[in-house]
Amino acid sequence: MGELTKLPNIAAKLESQLSDVGITTVEQLKEIGSREAWLRILARDPSACLMRLSALEGAIQGVR
Repeated sequence: MGELTKLPNIAAKLESQLSDVGITTVEQLKEIGSREAWLRILARDPSACLMRLSALEGAIQGVR
C-alpha cells in the first residue's frame, strides 16, 4: 500500500488505477483534481462509475 491509500476512500484497487494513469502521490491527485483523475481512469476502465468520482473528491477534501 502506498501513499494514496492513507487518504479516505482510496483502497488498494483505486490506488492501483490511479497509478496506472500516472497519479502516484497525494500532491498529484490534488493538482490534477478528481474529475480529471476519474476521466483518466474511465478511459481505461468503462466501469468507473460516478461513485468513484465522488470517492476521489472525498479523498481530496479529506472526507468519507
